[in-house]
Amino acid sequence: MEQNTAKIPKKAEEEYFLSEVIGAKIRWKGKKIGKLSDLVIVETAKIPEVTHLIVVRPFGYPALLVPMNAVLSFGRKEILIGIDSIEAYEKSPPESVLLLKDHILDKKVLDIEDKEVEVVYDIRLVRRNGKVYVTDVDVSRYGLLRRIGLKVIANIIYNFNPDREEQMISWTFVQPLPSPMGSFRGNVKLNVLMETLSEIHPVDLADILEELDNEQRLLIFSKLDTEQASDTLEEINPNVQREIVSSLKRERVVQLIDEMTPGQAADILSVLPASDAEEILAELDPENVKKIHAILDRQEETIINYTTSEYIRFPPETTAGQAMSQYATVAKDKDVIMYLYIIDESGHLLGVIDIKELLQAEGSETLADIMVFDYISLSPDSTLKDAKEMFNRYDFRALPVTDEENRMVGVVPYRDVMNLTHHFIE
Repeated sequence: MEQNTAKIPKKAEEEYFLSEVIGAKIRWKGKKIGKLSDLVIVETAKIPEVTHLIVVRPFGYPALLVPMNAVLSFGRKEILIGIDSIEAYEKSPPESVLLLKDHILDKKVLDIEDKEVEVVYDIRLVRRNGKVYVTDVDVSRYGLLRRIGLKVIANIIYNFNPDREEQMISWTFVQPLPSPMGSFRGNVKLNVLMETLSEIHPVDLADILEELDNEQRLLIFSKLDTEQASDTLEEINPNVQREIVSSLKRERVVQLIDEMTPGQAADILSVLPASDAEEILAELDPENVKKIHAILDRQEETIINYTTSEYIRFPPETTAGQAMSQYATVAKDKDVIMYLYIIDESGHLLGVIDIKELLQAEGSETLADIMVFDYISLSPDSTLKDAKEMFNRYDFRALPVTDEENRMVGVVPYRDVMNLTHHFIE
């Protein structure tokens, strides 16, 4: 793909994301005949243009390959086509063509030479004068939220992000793909230096790192800041964790472990030789070491060892509008972000708000008006078994821990009880 400087005029008629149009109903002569499965593009022009629609049909009917010049209207939910007969378009796309969904969407983007990693979560399209063009790939967390059906949350965060356009990578920076494409299932490579490594979700980054050899893995891992490196390390499988930790300097490992909750730290340390784990523990905060030892040694199973103080808290008089505008800032670096804990000046827990409830509230409502009063909580003496039963029964992503006077002690994340290899619940 040649580097080009041409741009679609800013006042484009319509803008779409691929995730919004895939699955759109295809109508012909007033009847629904199938759904949009993929888009075919050509790269001969300076700006890639969509040339065909791939339409999947029910009941085992062959798929259709419909040219864009037969499209009467193009929308997010419905596309109208004008063709003489369906049978004439019953064909599969040639191996030489590029399919946006099949070949680009969700592919890992890796540039080892320039030490960069990205994932294509979505693709931006622009329609003008009846033609649809590909302008950018979206590698942002907003693109990921949109893809998994959390478009409302994505839009809220997107609108509060002053650098949102920097999350888009121009299609001109995508390196040429193999020709013919055939059954291409490899990674997509970019041909540009970017500074968006920090935008990749730790889960996605962990998947990428697990597929690399150790030298490449460490090269990329060394470029992560402490917080992202710590979060990513938590998501990597134990064998790879051991390789990474063994290859890092001790000071760096201590930094990463120190960013974790006691439960996560115990999970990482449990895969290391005992002598290495003890050397790392010797350099951590004594209070955290006590909790981690209790977990590793299986001597205590009280939930207090699994609590984190990194959660979102607001006073009751805060309005929903204020909370939403501050959310992106206050959620940074927190271990629990799906709940808001409403706490008074004395540290008493008054109520809990799910982020979904916040997004549906009127901006003028106070958090006291919308919070749940009869919340479920654990006590400092609750056991791992108690917490497991609560998580299984109520399907929460985190549980607050409060003392006898209902003062907030901390929050226990679901993953620290249910998803880790270190817990010992029969």
